[in-house]
Amino acid sequence: MIRDITIGQYYPGKSVLHNLDPRAKLIATFWLIVVIFLCKSFFSLGLIALTAVAAAALSRVPAKMMLKSLKPIVIILVFTAVLNVLYTEGGKVYFEFWNIAVTEKGVNTAIFTMIRIVSLVIISSLLTYTTTPTILTDGLERILSPLKVFKIKVHTLAMMMTLALRFIPTLIEEIDRIMNAQKARGADLESGGIIQRAKALVPIFIPLMVSSFRRAYELAFAMTCRCYTGGEGRTRMKQMKLGIRDVVAFLFCAAITAGVIVLNHFFEAVI
Repeated sequence: MIRDITIGQYYPGKSVLHNLDPRAKLIATFWLIVVIFLCKSFFSLGLIALTAVAAAALSRVPAKMMLKSLKPIVIILVFTAVLNVLYTEGGKVYFEFWNIAVTEKGVNTAIFTMIRIVSLVIISSLLTYTTTPTILTDGLERILSPLKVFKIKVHTLAMMMTLALRFIPTLIEEIDRIMNAQKARGADLESGGIIQRAKALVPIFIPLMVSSFRRAYELAFAMTCRCYTGGEGRTRMKQMKLGIRDVVAFLFCAAITAGVIVLNHFFEAVI
């Protein structure tokens, strides 16, 4: 399960999404995330789901890798669906036992929520799949540049956020390595109740914290040795320029937003 987490990983390629300006990808990603939460009916959510699938196809990221990114949230999907089915009332009653009733609205809400979460994960994952950490840092810094008026160190903030995202795969590999080492020493991490499993994770988190602090120190030392002084006066080898494809991406997001608003108006809301 740990190895199935692909957040922060980059998949090299030359697709349409790979060639988009990082600023356009960041804005489009957050734009579509907001639109996902504007969906109120199955038709508007279906439009977003089709958009997520189409974007994944355009990125040329292997379907196996996309499905792998969804595997860690299966437990969240099931848990959310069960809660919605059991605690949402309204509409036709499909099943009733004691104080528990499975209703039409509960089932619809469960399906709606699951599709929403899956679409959210796919769209968010495509940002890191198609953008390297360095380019992502530059794009984020450009977007946040107006904050310099308030004396905020935008470059440092963007660097911190990108480094945190970049080291997620590294920390995942470290967790897997520590877990295998503990199992080789006879540690039981998979049996017992919730409390017992939580206690068994203590020998994992302590070495992980020590390793994380050591890696952070080594990174800071390496940046100091290379005379890194932050964003002040730095130049870039590749200059970012918004092109026609980026304008088309914005127009596409605007069209999707308009479609969601129209479909919400003409069709019955689920939630």
